[in-house]
Amino acid sequence: MWNGRSVSVILMTYAERDSIRATIEGFLTTGYVDEVLVINNNAQAGTSEEVAQTAAREIHEARQGYGWASRRGLREARGDLLVLAEPDGTFLPTDIVKLLAYSDDCDAVFGTRTTRELIWSGANMGAFLKWGNWAVAKMVEVLFNTSHLSDVGCTYKLLSRPLAEQLGPRFTVGDSHFGPELMLRVITSGARFVEVPVNYLPRVGESAVTGDLGKAFGLGLRMIAFILRFRLATLGRSRRPRAPMRPVRPAPAGTTSPARTNLS
Repeated sequence: MWNGRSVSVILMTYAERDSIRATIEGFLTTGYVDEVLVINNNAQAGTSEEVAQTAAREIHEARQGYGWASRRGLREARGDLLVLAEPDGTFLPTDIVKLLAYSDDCDAVFGTRTTRELIWSGANMGAFLKWGNWAVAKMVEVLFNTSHLSDVGCTYKLLSRPLAEQLGPRFTVGDSHFGPELMLRVITSGARFVEVPVNYLPRVGESAVTGDLGKAFGLGLRMIAFILRFRLATLGRSRRPRAPMRPVRPAPAGTTSPARTNLS
């Protein structure tokens, strides 16, 4: 629970059998997470047995792809605040506090893995991946004239439930480049968002995508092509107007802090 709002963590899994149990337990022990939802996307044998030893809820999504699994998780999660993350050991569950802190002011919070001081030794964030993600993020920033972005591929994200429900019917991507679509849908919706730096650790096991430089390069090209097509499709349209604002709960009696507003 965070400021009266329930929190769901959504973990999409395919090849994370050896790390998923520790990840689930790590999120639950933060004290902020009310639900961990595991989307089993045709995961390797033994994954369900690991999940069964925890308090997480498991759902099977047969359509293969990070996007399909993420979209299913956003539909099935029960919380007021929905956090997407990887169960491969690359993210710290305790960093959820950074995302939650900004959820008081924004309906979307994106993590970034490109802050040098938070990239751990051995993490899969060499020069190609770091600067590639940074360059594509800057392309989005310029094309859409939006707030600071530095990582288009970070999968540690938070959405409010109203925003997730608004965007859900508009998603079209089922594969690994779903991340940029989610980012662009948020930007063009007019929702308030912010990017925050998160720790990035060595992965437990090998990634099916970024562990292979050729596959990572191919994914980068697909992301760029999608972003350019998306921008062409939205030319001539202004950003959607912001949704009506709702006031934050009043300050405790005796305080004189100025009033603030949040996006619903």
